[in-house]
Order: sequence, then C-alpha cells, then structure tokens
Amino acid sequence: MQLKPLARSLAAALSIVVIAGCSSTGGTQDGDSYGSQDGSTTGSSTSGTGTGSQYGSTSGSGAGQQADSRIPEVRTIYFDYDRDTIKSEYESVVMAHARYLRANPNAQVVLHGHTDERGTREYNMALGERRAGAVERFLNIQGVSSSQMSVVSYGEERPAVNGQDESAYAQNRRVVFNY
Repeated sequence: MQLKPLARSLAAALSIVVIAGCSSTGGTQDGDSYGSQDGSTTGSSTSGTGTGSQYGSTSGSGAGQQADSRIPEVRTIYFDYDRDTIKSEYESVVMAHARYLRANPNAQVVLHGHTDERGTREYNMALGERRAGAVERFLNIQGVSSSQMSVVSYGEERPAVNGQDESAYAQNRRVVFNY
C-alpha cells in the first residue's frame, strides 16, 4: 500500500514547516533554567509571544489557558546525530505538551523514540529510548505526572523518510508525542 509512506512523508514535511515557523522564539517561553545538556544556555530575554504561535503564553493568561485545552499541533521533535539532548529550538514544543498534560491530568502520552539507520539495531533501540526518556524527564521536571507518560523505542525500524542522505537521516532522528 503506497498511501501510508506518502502520508508519513506529508506528516513529517508538515511538522518541519510548522516547527520552522515557530522556531523564531528561541529558548524556553517561560525562562526556566533547563538548558541543553551540552552546557549551553538559552537567553530568556525574549518574550516568547511570536505571532501565530499555537502555544499561548505561560503567564496563566486566558490565551495560555485556551491553548492548554487542545493537544499541541506539533507532535514531533528532532535530534542531532547520535545525541539524546533536546535542542533548544524544540523546548517550546515540549513546554506546550507539558502545559497540556498538566491541564489535562487524565490525558496519556506515549513518547516514541526513533533514530536514523546508522548504527547497530541494538544501539539504535537504546538511543531511541534515551531520546524519549530525555523528553519524559523534561516533562516530569515541568510537573507532568509520570503516570501520564510512557516510553517506546522503535530505533531505526519506523523511518519517517526513506533515504540515505543527511536530509532523510535528520527527519528520522525524532521523538513523536502519541496521544
């Protein structure tokens, strides 16, 4: 069935477009101290209220509460090669999911960890689990209950994009939020 790979490709492309449109906010929206694990920090002097953001503000205003009632549209975040640290450009996406999960304590999410095809099957399964685990820890630090989350690693077994170039690899190194 050829429709399924096409649908996956379109979903991945749409995710990238939405993420690219939201990546101009920089850093975390609420200025929390969780930086990337490689020692770099992000500035918190930006307001985080970019135009067209579906995440709302984190100050508890009506707009932020409205956004908390819907599952965030962006459900995929991407990782650097052989890394399991959340990139600063995706922290706002994870924060939006944290706000949603805190506001909806009965909601459940499965974090699907994926890798590109490089590396052994065993290594990629472990890397996919570490990536999903990093997102789970971030959400937990933000106040999301552990009982609302579970982690599954698919390693290289379910690529979003077929191909053996950096563009395909980059789209396969991901964690997907599955509600």
